[in-house]
Amino acid sequence: MSIGRSTRDTETDPFYDMLFNMLIAFVFCFVIALLAFNPLAKKAGDVPAKAEFMITVSWPDENPNDLDTWVMEPGGKVLWFRQRDVGMLHLDRDDRGDKNNSVVVNGKTITSAARQEIVTLRGLVAGEYVVNAHYYESRNQLPVDATVTVVKINPQAQIVFTGTQQIGAKGEERTLVRFSIDDSGQVLDVNTQPKPIVLRSGI
Repeated sequence: MSIGRSTRDTETDPFYDMLFNMLIAFVFCFVIALLAFNPLAKKAGDVPAKAEFMITVSWPDENPNDLDTWVMEPGGKVLWFRQRDVGMLHLDRDDRGDKNNSVVVNGKTITSAARQEIVTLRGLVAGEYVVNAHYYESRNQLPVDATVTVVKINPQAQIVFTGTQQIGAKGEERTLVRFSIDDSGQVLDVNTQPKPIVLRSGI
C-alpha cells in the first residue's frame, strides 16, 4: 500500500492566498506613502535659481566692443565682472563683445550675435540700487548704445524700467538707472541721475 500526500498538502488554501495578496497590497501602499513623504533630493542643476528682480544690460547685436555692468547695492558694495556675487546680487556672465561669443564644435565655429549681461537680485534688501555701464574696451572707436531693462519677477513679471543711453568712448561710464525698493519688494523710486561707481571704486 503506497502512502501519498493528502490533497490538502498539494493544493493552496484560498484563504491564505487572500491574506498573502492583502499583505503585498499593504506593503506596496506603505512604500508609495514613504516615497511621497520623503521625495528623492534633486540635483543642484535641477533646482531653478529664485530671483526677485532681473537687470539686463545689452548693446547692439554683433557689436565688437566690450561694455561692463556695474551695480551698487544698498549697503554700498559693488558688483562687477571681478566680483560677481555681492549680497543678494549675482552676475551670470561677463560678455566681452566679439571676444568671447564664439565656440568651436567639430571644427565649425558657432557665434552668438547677442551682447548682453544679466544681473539677478535673489533676495529683497530694501534701499537703492544703482546700475551703471562702463565702456571697458573699444575695437572700432565708436560710441555704443547701452540698453537697460529692470524686471520685477514676483509675484508676476513686471517691467520696472527700460531705457537706452549712448556711451561715447572707452573709459566712460553712464548711470543707466537707479531704483529703490522697500522690504516687500515694492518699487519706491526710479530715476537716471548720474552716480559714478567705477571711478568711485578706483578702477
